[in-house]
Amino acid sequence: MPTAPSPSAPPAIRLGISSCLLGNPVRYDGGHKLDRYLRDTLGRFVEYKQRIDPQRRFNPGKLMPGSGLERAYTPSLRLVQQEAIILEESELGALNDDVRHCLRCGKCKPVCQTQVPRANLLYPPRNKILGTGLMIEAFLYEEQTRRGLSLRHFEEMNDVADHCTVCHKCLAPCPVNIDFGEVTTRMRRILVERRQRRRNLGSRLASRFLNTTDPSAIRLLRKGMAEWGYKGITLGHELFRKLGLLKGDAPAATAGPMGIKTQAVELVRRPLRVDLPAQTLRGELKLEERTTVPIIRDPAKVGEESDAVFYFPGCGSERLFSDIGLASIAMLYDLGTQVVLPPGYLCCGYPQLAMGQEVLGRRITTENRVLFHRVATTLNYMDIRTVIVSCGTCMDQLQKYQFEKIFPGCRLLDIHEYLLEKGVRLEGDGAAKYLYHDPCHSPMKQHNPVALAASLTGGEVQLSDRCCGEAGMLGVSRPDIASQVRFRKLEELKSGLATLIGKDHSEQGEVKMLTSCPACQQGLNRYGDETGLQVSYLVEELARARLGEGWRRQAVERISAVGIERVLL
Repeated sequence: MPTAPSPSAPPAIRLGISSCLLGNPVRYDGGHKLDRYLRDTLGRFVEYKQRIDPQRRFNPGKLMPGSGLERAYTPSLRLVQQEAIILEESELGALNDDVRHCLRCGKCKPVCQTQVPRANLLYPPRNKILGTGLMIEAFLYEEQTRRGLSLRHFEEMNDVADHCTVCHKCLAPCPVNIDFGEVTTRMRRILVERRQRRRNLGSRLASRFLNTTDPSAIRLLRKGMAEWGYKGITLGHELFRKLGLLKGDAPAATAGPMGIKTQAVELVRRPLRVDLPAQTLRGELKLEERTTVPIIRDPAKVGEESDAVFYFPGCGSERLFSDIGLASIAMLYDLGTQVVLPPGYLCCGYPQLAMGQEVLGRRITTENRVLFHRVATTLNYMDIRTVIVSCGTCMDQLQKYQFEKIFPGCRLLDIHEYLLEKGVRLEGDGAAKYLYHDPCHSPMKQHNPVALAASLTGGEVQLSDRCCGEAGMLGVSRPDIASQVRFRKLEELKSGLATLIGKDHSEQGEVKMLTSCPACQQGLNRYGDETGLQVSYLVEELARARLGEGWRRQAVERISAVGIERVLL
């Protein structure tokens, strides 16, 4: 086996071999690099090469007299041309463009949610970019040699794509502006198009729950997945704990596919004690028709100068944790604001796009935009200047809807920022203490979320960093990775509690956990047994304090009695 050139080899020889290894062009015709720099040492190089590689196994024919330009690169120019054609005409080209400027600096590592030093060090964006480059090379090689694409490469791509929460936090510290969240989405799209995306029963059911718009199907899936599913996870946790299957302080490292046993154990590692509302938002208010546009207003408070807003609740705020949507409407109703709801159950399209289902996501987005234009035409007598959301992923997706063309002159705003703008403040002595979990996709774009929460509640609010572990469908699709993320989040929660109330946590009941994301509210409830924290949505906390403990029942009764107008679409 030939060896690398020793330090004693002539500098030009070392330069020539290094150039060959790195794929740098070395030409023999007059006026080019080898002719100018290696003319005097070419004979010495030939002698050196013959001595260390007499059988010519190491790069045969390269950097030797008579070599042509077609052999000046590794791989050869023919393969480079083929690679260029394949990259240009495939999604691999765009994937390569996404990552090719990486400097390997590692500044993305501290903010990456799947970089958990005491559990897994393998999957920060830098490492995943290196792996992505190797996969692209493997695909290109197989395309050129006509060997057919190996399914093993798709398994590796699934592995890299799974180890990402699509939080986009790696973009800020990156000196060349690589957003590996977007890279992950593209990889998932490639896998879906090739029908190689790895999914399990939990992720399939969750996708079905988001995609359906039929009220009966939503009620059925909600009963089975949410109500029974949450209880099943909690019961499974108690059973596995008694059997001794949940031992271990730090979660195991992950690489490759997840085994069935690992999936079962990690899915129930933490209980999910959630008081889920009995019905969806639309089921509670009897607003499930797709042919009418609901307008909710308090006739006693609405006047000619009253605001009119279009509220898009999203799946989490109306199908799952319906108290979020109801609290948002109740607060707007109490302020005398007219609230227009979209007709029927709608999803914004973000979950589908994040999962790589490009065609479905774009179709949902297009259908929604067309529907909203119809709503705007039907309600052209109303001056809608604000579109309200109560979910961060809905905010990110609705920014692509071009609402300024649907409702001319309108703005897109989070419900909490709207309430702050209207002067909503909780009256108190300022003794209340809160930990605030800012979602990876924060809906608050106009104000600092922690400062906004402190202004609304009038208490001491401290940021609790890191992902909660739900990350969309990560909690059900890859519970082993989610356990690593939760391990890191638990450390952050304990640190926040120690800062607010002391290390003994003797008065931890006085601290509440606030958030502004429905999925995060679900994820944060998994830490209740270990921290004693009570989780509350920020707008729910405001409704409870402003409208009283019985706000939910009173809001449903008042709105259902005189507060709903149904306009035929």
